[in-house]
Amino acid sequence: MRIYLYVLAGITSALIGWNLGQFFLTDQGILKQFPEVILFPCIAISLSIGMVLTEIFISNPTRPKLNLRIAWRSLSLAAGLGLLAGLIAGGISEILFLPQIRVPTPIVRTLGWLLIGGSTGITEGETWRWRSIEAGDRKRFRQRRLTSLFGSIAASLTAALIFEILRQLIGKFPPELKGVEDPIGFSILGLLLGLVFSVSTSPSYMVALRAGAGFEYTEDNIFDSNDQSRPTPQYPTIETKESRLKFVTDSDAERIEEGLSIQLPPKGKIRIGSSVKAHIRLPDLPSYIADLELKPRQTLLVPNPVLFKTIEVNGERLSSRKSVSLKHNYVLTFYPQDKWVENEQKFFRFVYYNRFLDPQA
Repeated sequence: MRIYLYVLAGITSALIGWNLGQFFLTDQGILKQFPEVILFPCIAISLSIGMVLTEIFISNPTRPKLNLRIAWRSLSLAAGLGLLAGLIAGGISEILFLPQIRVPTPIVRTLGWLLIGGSTGITEGETWRWRSIEAGDRKRFRQRRLTSLFGSIAASLTAALIFEILRQLIGKFPPELKGVEDPIGFSILGLLLGLVFSVSTSPSYMVALRAGAGFEYTEDNIFDSNDQSRPTPQYPTIETKESRLKFVTDSDAERIEEGLSIQLPPKGKIRIGSSVKAHIRLPDLPSYIADLELKPRQTLLVPNPVLFKTIEVNGERLSSRKSVSLKHNYVLTFYPQDKWVENEQKFFRFVYYNRFLDPQA
């Protein structure tokens, strides 16, 4: 669904920009002798705004009013960068079209599309810092910005190549189709930009566990450190070095508390238990109760083969040692062993997210 929405938004934005440019050129008669100076800015602005709006509303589909309230700054930058890039692309194109220079049309078109697509990628990457607390991670922000830029450049080059191949295969467009040649080309550009952004902006590889019920009793769960029969640590916490775990909203936190979210690495194995060797360390649990195996686009819950009955997924107790493929909003509940507690009133519950848990979302 995400891909379809992005592709539709890309095509629609490109066509809106093209029609807006035609309105200024034909209906208003503005700079008819320099059409690219009008057409390219309209398309660049429309694509930039369209891609940013699409990302905002797909990330927060249930809060349209909040989206509009926080979107104005991103859209202002999108319009500004689109206008600047469009004017540069249009100006360069008009210069290269001069008979004294005689640069081949495919090269001029490719350069113009490259500037339009690149400006869209820059806009999406730069405005992301205002839409997500995740952008506070400099490494992640830099990665997102470069991914958007290089992805949009690749999409623009591919669109130009496809369009030129299409022209070679069918020859020059017949006279009756001459008016739709540009819309077809820009539709291909918008389609590929939407396809690229649907992948490059996808947060599905950023996974998190949000602490829920059970962690509000942190102080009550502390036990006697002199009792060597009990595992450590004395309060719920995470290992932050080798596993690359960290709290999303409070990097200085030392313990897991209700409402805090733990960002998981994109790949690797995370062990859950009470042992000091566990990555997510929960008191009163067995030393090893389960692993999270993180793979691209997939996370598996692998229970301890002899303790699977102490785990619930979405309120249902596991009935076998088989791995469970986790999906967005799955609820994981871990119970301690009976020999450590008198009943099962003590437990730890997480909500799994395969889209990054963003407090601004």
